[in-house]
Amino acid sequence: MGTFILIVPAVIFMLLFFIYPFLYGLVLSFQPAQGAWLANYAKFFGDSHLWRTITTTFNLALPVTIINVALALPIAFRMRHKSRYQRWVTTILVVPITLGTVLIAEGMLAYLGPKGWLSQALQFVHLYDGPIRLTHNYWGVLLSLVISGFPFAFLLILSYITGIDPVLERAAATLGASPWKRFRHIYLPLLAPGLAITFCLAFVQAFSVFPSAVLVGAPAGSTRVISLAAYEAAFEQYDYPMASAGAMIMGFAQLAVVVAVLALRRGFYRGPVAGGKG
Repeated sequence: MGTFILIVPAVIFMLLFFIYPFLYGLVLSFQPAQGAWLANYAKFFGDSHLWRTITTTFNLALPVTIINVALALPIAFRMRHKSRYQRWVTTILVVPITLGTVLIAEGMLAYLGPKGWLSQALQFVHLYDGPIRLTHNYWGVLLSLVISGFPFAFLLILSYITGIDPVLERAAATLGASPWKRFRHIYLPLLAPGLAITFCLAFVQAFSVFPSAVLVGAPAGSTRVISLAAYEAAFEQYDYPMASAGAMIMGFAQLAVVVAVLALRRGFYRGPVAGGKG
């Protein structure tokens, strides 16, 4: 009876906040203002100004996800053992989560903009002639997504690493395994499910980029992402079915990457227990 009481609210929550909005948007996307039921999708893929937003978003989301996971893995691996400095270092690394996208963008404009402190300092010491342009372009959005997305990937990977029983590593060390072999043959196979989940979640987070593309990017050019195209269709052109079609395409693009990553994960170790401390 207690389990049933917990399941019912969870099912209602899923229906109200996930399943119903998805089905509503999917049906709405097949109700174009003009033309047949597939007119919105035909318009999206027939207009290079629209379908190129998919490649633009992938060009941002994939590198950002790879960078965040690649940076978070060695740092989390180094911090897998408890120490008196672990809590302070972890707190410092996750500070960007508390700032939010807007504050991160404002900080980047102040420090990395053409008239920011970095540009002025390098010009003052004559190391660089002219303003450095790290904002209002592709690199500005990429840096913003790395800063805001790294803590998320770091915390997830750290939780998976600290869940692996350290006895396994010590046993391999007593048998003469080098640190690289211990990581490759023990930690990496056991971390594969966690790394796959982290990659998927970090990718979905980066793929849905919107504020950074507007604040520190070039929304009319190199950082015109698919979420921005959907926003323009909904709130500038008031074409909600077209906006829903863009959102559906965005969702299926993310789903394709998630399915591919989870399929690749099957090439690693799969056992009854992924690891854990008793």
